[in-house]
Amino acid sequence: MTTKLALHGGEPVRRTKLGYGHQYIDEADIQAVADVLKSDFLTCGPKVGELEQRLCTLTGAPYCTAVSNGTAALHAACLAAGIGPGDEVITAPITFAATANAVLYCGGTPVFADINPETYEIDPASVEARITEKTKAVIAVDFTGAPCDYGALRHICQTHGLVLIEDAAHSIGTSYRGMPVGSIADLTTFSFHPVKTITAGEGGAVLCKDPDLAQRVLMYARHGITRDQPMLQDQGNSNWYYEQQLLGYNFRMTDIQCALALSQLNKLDRFAARRRELVRRYDEELGKIPEIQIQKEYDGADTVRHLYILRLDFTRLSCDRREFYDAMQAENIGVNVHYIPVYWFPYYQSLGYRRGLCPNAEAYYESSLTLPLFYGMTGQDQADVIRAVKKLVEYYRK
Repeated sequence: MTTKLALHGGEPVRRTKLGYGHQYIDEADIQAVADVLKSDFLTCGPKVGELEQRLCTLTGAPYCTAVSNGTAALHAACLAAGIGPGDEVITAPITFAATANAVLYCGGTPVFADINPETYEIDPASVEARITEKTKAVIAVDFTGAPCDYGALRHICQTHGLVLIEDAAHSIGTSYRGMPVGSIADLTTFSFHPVKTITAGEGGAVLCKDPDLAQRVLMYARHGITRDQPMLQDQGNSNWYYEQQLLGYNFRMTDIQCALALSQLNKLDRFAARRRELVRRYDEELGKIPEIQIQKEYDGADTVRHLYILRLDFTRLSCDRREFYDAMQAENIGVNVHYIPVYWFPYYQSLGYRRGLCPNAEAYYESSLTLPLFYGMTGQDQADVIRAVKKLVEYYRK
């Protein structure tokens, strides 16, 4: 006998709501922030440099600039890459809007490549097919924390003389064929939003290997102003002297945020291990259900997963995604959907983008659901999620 769904008045699998993501803050984090609040610097102080050096050590990238958030990181990376009016940048539509918006901020044109229907990430073959004489860069998105096919993407970019930008907002701690995220692409961007693997409240970073790119990132993120003596056009002034040499932005990250990020990085190995454990259990429990497809990864991926995605085969179920979503919420499981294809938004439609550009991405969106995944999830929390998924699949199975 099938159990009555909470959506229809039945008993939910749990009494309290479980969110899809949540930060983990401990006493060490609180003390790190408190120490900065008692110090001489709340911003533009020593914690900024400490975080930048720590991220370089973690990733193997020689240069890092801490910035105010992940969107600022993408914007600064696009500026440093020289993207401007007339330039096209190929990216994936299954991402947060900031990835494509950063191209628009620079006056460039986002071009959306389709995704691989099994990995949910940008398909190198689709990237290759969209290259024109106007293409300047590719922004690959490590969706859910899994790395893209960087072997293929780097080859494409090197062949066509394109800048490769890695949107690694989801993938700190991940590696691809032994290379840590941060040392793979020409420019890599991180986000430290609260639902990410580590948080600074807000905050982000841009990492790169080329010193000229690194200097451009720094300048664009710091108002276009420098005090660096070798760079000054008017030499011989006192140490109070500085120059604005280009039109930059205030993308600075505070010492308060950097202190929190540094403390969180001390727990990255723990966070990563727990997320991998949760993903393994989801895969084992849900991967054999015929109505469910779970995400595959490219060979060589060692992933710290930020999101856990199900694709539901609604040809086998007597409901649509909206009803399944509502039914999970009624069971007190805070599922979500990541993401709506960017070019479906009214603003992008007003720019001339139309539905149908990326069939795989659109089919993915219409069948996907994000399950809870975060460090603080207990075994019972995850058991409740699995029980709810199985309960709904059994109820709606044709």
